[in-house]
Amino acid sequence: MIERTPEQHAEKMKKKQAAHDRIMATKTQEKGLLIVHTGKGKGKTTAALGMVVRAIGHGRKVGVVQFVKGAMTTGEKRVFDAFPDNVEFKPMGEGFTWNTQDRTRDIALAREAWDEVKRMIADPAYDMVLADELNIVLRYDYLPVEEVLEAVTARGEMKHVIVTGRNAPDALMEAADLVTEMTLVKHPFRSGVKAQPGIEF
Repeated sequence: MIERTPEQHAEKMKKKQAAHDRIMATKTQEKGLLIVHTGKGKGKTTAALGMVVRAIGHGRKVGVVQFVKGAMTTGEKRVFDAFPDNVEFKPMGEGFTWNTQDRTRDIALAREAWDEVKRMIADPAYDMVLADELNIVLRYDYLPVEEVLEAVTARGEMKHVIVTGRNAPDALMEAADLVTEMTLVKHPFRSGVKAQPGIEF
């Protein structure tokens, strides 16, 4: 580690700030973003719900549709139910596909949930729409990727749409403005720790 005097440190930070300011001066565009959280690591929904909290903090209206969750009561639903003017929170799934074991019903539920997402995307009252675990639905071909792309790319100019779930289709990632892939490094489930309130739900 290089030892620097306080003066050297201050001078280095001054240069960094100037470089940062030059970069920031070129960032002038504002627009609604298509955001994709994917990957095998934990935290895709958690990160998206953090964005929902931020939006609430700015007085924005958010629609949340959950494609898989719905069979269990989650902590986030309890929190967002306390902000009915800012958040419409709709868990519309019945659990994971291996729990339901009924493809026809899964497809029908996915269609109902997708219709809600499309309604929210089309409604100018919503500033942000979160389609939680939509990537899972797309992976199992419960909905056509082309239909989803058409709706999310036709969103209003300032509307943010967030899509979560493993195995995001390449076409969706290509269309997105922001893609984050969560990487699994270590997970307590592999050591025999079950899902816990406040951590997984």
